[in-house]
Amino acid sequence: MTTTEPLNLTGERADLLEALAKQRHFLRHTTRDLTDEQAGLRTTVSELCLGGLIKHVTSMERQWTAFIVDGPSAMGDFTAMTEADVARWADEFKMLPGETLAGVLDAYAAAARRTEELIATLPDLGAAQPLPKAPWFEADTEWSARRVLVHIVAETAQHAGHADIIRESLDGAKSMG
Repeated sequence: MTTTEPLNLTGERADLLEALAKQRHFLRHTTRDLTDEQAGLRTTVSELCLGGLIKHVTSMERQWTAFIVDGPSAMGDFTAMTEADVARWADEFKMLPGETLAGVLDAYAAAARRTEELIATLPDLGAAQPLPKAPWFEADTEWSARRVLVHIVAETAQHAGHADIIRESLDGAKSMG
């Protein structure tokens, strides 16, 4: 886990947070020994870079944990996105001028701590919120805190795989194998 003090959790919460911690480790590990410049490099035809992927996962995790507490209002209105909204979203996938890998990793660690504290103290993992209106969500669907946490684990794992490819394309380093 990424907390500074052990949460001393057991059961389902411990299992879910352990699965998330493992995927976070794989994602963070792809940035080991890199400079800020290297963390911002695109190494494939995709727009993705390592620092940008971590920024995106940080933002995604913050947004979904806010959803657990505040419901769909925490997600914004996906049906009314402006050009500025789209540009801000695109910037999540880039290292912008003045951003550092250390700063990106610190922000990710802070988001991780917030998630772990929330899950540790949430009264009921079964508490559900309606998903916001968006073309990619089924209408009139609710997700429990448990389902949101499983989604965060899955998205982190998916992006850790992307990051592994980007890192291997950068300098041949691999996260596993």
